Amino acid sequence: MHKKARPFLKWAGGKTQLLSQFEQFYPKDLFCEKINQYIEPFVGGGAVFFDVMQKFDIQTAYIADINKDLVLTYKVIQQNSSKLLQMLEKYQDEYDKTKEIDRNNLFLSIRETFNHQRFDIYYEQFSENWVFRAAQLIFLNKTCFNGLFRLNSKGEFNVPFGKYKKPTICDAENIIAVSKLLQNVNIKNSNYWECFNEIDAKTYVYFDPPYRPISKTASFTSYSGFEFSENQQIDLSNFYKKIDAERNAKLMLSNSDANDNFFEKIYNGYYFHRVSAIRAINCNGDKRGKINELVITNYQ
Repeated sequence: MHKKARPFLKWAGGKTQLLSQFEQFYPKDLFCEKINQYIEPFVGGGAVFFDVMQKFDIQTAYIADINKDLVLTYKVIQQNSSKLLQMLEKYQDEYDKTKEIDRNNLFLSIRETFNHQRFDIYYEQFSENWVFRAAQLIFLNKTCFNGLFRLNSKGEFNVPFGKYKKPTICDAENIIAVSKLLQNVNIKNSNYWECFNEIDAKTYVYFDPPYRPISKTASFTSYSGFEFSENQQIDLSNFYKKIDAERNAKLMLSNSDANDNFFEKIYNGYYFHRVSAIRAINCNGDKRGKINELVITNYQ
């Protein structure tokens, strides 16, 4: 039995916990094989992508994200997973052999290298240093506090050490499974609207944008390094309507539920559903509880 591919990074707003709820909102055309293409322009950790690709007969797929290092890592897994696994194995050995009292220094050293190296990466063309950077990103994601990806205003990764005793830095089985799944996938570092010409009537498009904050202190901006304002949420809704009108594709979008009718207004006429999620990224454990999230579709 083949290992099932799953997200290789923990990502803010990841949908793994919601997959069983999401499946009931997948378009019926997926189940009767009338859809042969999947597109996800805010791929993030890719939980829905991995789920759909392994449950349904999808012939072509297009995934994209504006986060350059995230896209770089997807491409490294797609194109050179063996070299990446060699580096991750070295990181795993180094972490395991380092005394607990010294692991924070190891983490900070790799984080500093990761931040300095960003000026030396040419993101337009695959190169050997891409593999090194992807390994660093996975190491940091597996060993930092709560598995977060967060950038400060300078574009530096600034999440502190997570103090994990036995993190799985090198998950070879999953990396190999992900690599196989990605072989015929078009992976882009791009804005969401750049997928428009790829969409046709046999396409299922899932949008998972940075969520609109449900409070003044909540924001996902720092996870991508880019702001996603209310005006941009409105722009996205207009793009959603444009695809619906001109491409006749099946569309699904998720976002936060602030109970203020913001999304009901900008997606007026579409179908609204609610799913229950557990907020798991708050540093205060008492504030990690169940919340509702919206799922908006252009089909019943």
